[in-house]
Amino acid sequence: MRRVGRILVICTGNVCRSPYLERRLRQLLDGQDVVVESAGTRALVGADIEPGSVAALRAVGADTTGFASRQLVPSMLDDADLVITATQKHRGDAVALHPRALRKTFTLGELADLVRDADLAGSPEAAQAGPDTPWAAIVGEVARGRRGLHPARSADESDIPDPYGRSSAAYDLMSTEIESQLPLVVAALTPPRS
Repeated sequence: MRRVGRILVICTGNVCRSPYLERRLRQLLDGQDVVVESAGTRALVGADIEPGSVAALRAVGADTTGFASRQLVPSMLDDADLVITATQKHRGDAVALHPRALRKTFTLGELADLVRDADLAGSPEAAQAGPDTPWAAIVGEVARGRRGLHPARSADESDIPDPYGRSSAAYDLMSTEIESQLPLVVAALTPPRS
């Protein structure tokens, strides 16, 4: 039986960036064996998605219902196959909370760079993992060899800007940054049709 993959998305309050990315990944990976969730390093526990992110999600036809902000805890990191963070600081916070998560934790920008032009399906990890653990293969290949092949982005280039408490233009900038990197990540997370 094919194992369900688990993606965890992290930002600070878990009300703007990570919910946007969570709901977009759910939308774009619909029909696949994957659960996408989010959490915050300093979450506004129980809060709904901020109105600016709701508007941005509705503009792309994504579901915004049934959300409640959650505080990041080590078990979430342990359970995840892949952890995507909004910023380098979030990545550092996640790894400090659960050091074994280092291998599978990436900023969205870093992950997009690492999967660009990668033959993840033909990787040694994919061959060893088999069809029931595709997420392990993706993370294994990216972490194993590709991190050293690409120069790391600076925080200015890598971090998704935080729109919290700002104007609608800040939410537009956030969604534009996320949407510019999502196609590469979604393509890597989508198994080839047989």
